[in-house]
Parts: sequence; structure tokens; C-alpha cells
Amino acid sequence: MGKGDPKKPRGKMSSYAFFVQTCREEHKKKHPDASVNFSEFSKKCSERWKTMSSKEKGKFEDMAKADKLRYEKEMKNYVPPKGETKKKFKDPNAPKRPPSAFFLFCSEFRPKIKGEHPGLSIGDVAKKLGEMWNNTAADEKQPYEKKAAKLKEKYEKDIAAYRAKGKVDGGKKVVAKAEKSKKKKEEEEDEDEDEEDEDDEEEEEEEDEDDDDDE
Repeated sequence: MGKGDPKKPRGKMSSYAFFVQTCREEHKKKHPDASVNFSEFSKKCSERWKTMSSKEKGKFEDMAKADKLRYEKEMKNYVPPKGETKKKFKDPNAPKRPPSAFFLFCSEFRPKIKGEHPGLSIGDVAKKLGEMWNNTAADEKQPYEKKAAKLKEKYEKDIAAYRAKGKVDGGKKVVAKAEKSKKKKEEEEDEDEDEEDEDDEEEEEEEDEDDDDDE
């Protein structure tokens, strides 16, 4: 649950967070009375995670995907208390930003580097990829740049269509709201007219009574 507001949806967990949670539960079962050294425990979890295969990690990745869907669903229905601004919800159906030429290059060469240097950390792999890109000739970079340009063009068309759809939907809501407001105003005017008619009738009755008194 979110801090401050007990009704706020719990934040989504990553696959690694689910793995650590499982490790903690296993440790509690094996050593229920033992105290946990968190820095040492975290280090062991990190080392174990690095040695796990993709198949072993798959279970935790599925858990993270399910939790992400749960979080998105709950956030759509969440209304923050007055005085708090609701965090802008990112629509999962919105077109995703296209990758850059360098990112496409990294996607291709990252598995090769990991295969050749399995002991390298994420930061070292990224550093090596940056060096490789900088040393790549301009003509060799062209296929990645062309692909990135095509993906960017597609994204711009998709995002324009997505925004246009959003405006149409938003426009419908505005029209509906305006019609509702107009109807309410007309009803109020009708009520005012009825009240005026009643006042006129009362005045006429009073005049008739005055005439009778005069007679």
C-alpha cells in the first residue's frame, strides 16, 4: 500500500524483487530463529541471480508481468485524495518510442559480448558496446541508422493516430458534458417559469378578493 494513502495500489515488483522475496521466505523456513544480515543476504541473492538460466528466471519474470498488469488495472481505478495530484498514468496501449541506431547495435552485439565474457557486469558490457560503436565505421553504422529512421517514421505516424483518437474520445466526452449542462439549465429555466406562473395566479386571486371587499 502507498505511503500516506492506505487505498493507493501497491507498487509493481520486478522479477528480481520476486526472486529476493522467495529467497527470504526460503531462508525463514530453514532458519526461523536466525537473524538476517541484509547486506550479506542481498549479495548472495545477487550472485545466485547472475548464475541462473533464463528458464529459471522465467518463473519470476511471469510473476512480474502479472504484477504489472495488476498495478496498471488498480491505478486506472485509483482516485487520489483531495490535495494530492494523481501520478500521470502511462497508457500501455500507447505507441512505444523507437530505439536509436546505437540501441539496435547494442541489441545485436550484447549477447555476443556476454557469451565471450560471461563474467562482465552490466556496466562493463555497456562500456564495451559504447567503445565498439565509436570504433565502427560510418558506412557500417548506416544499416542501423536506416532501420532507426524507419522505426522513428512509423512511430510518428502511430503516435499522431493515437493522439487523434484521444482527442476524438475526449471531444465526445466534452460534447456529452455540454449537452448534460444544457439540459440541466433548461430544466432550471422551466422550474423558474412554473414559479412565475404560480406567482401570477396568486396575484390575480388577491386582486379578485380586493374587488369583492370593495363591493
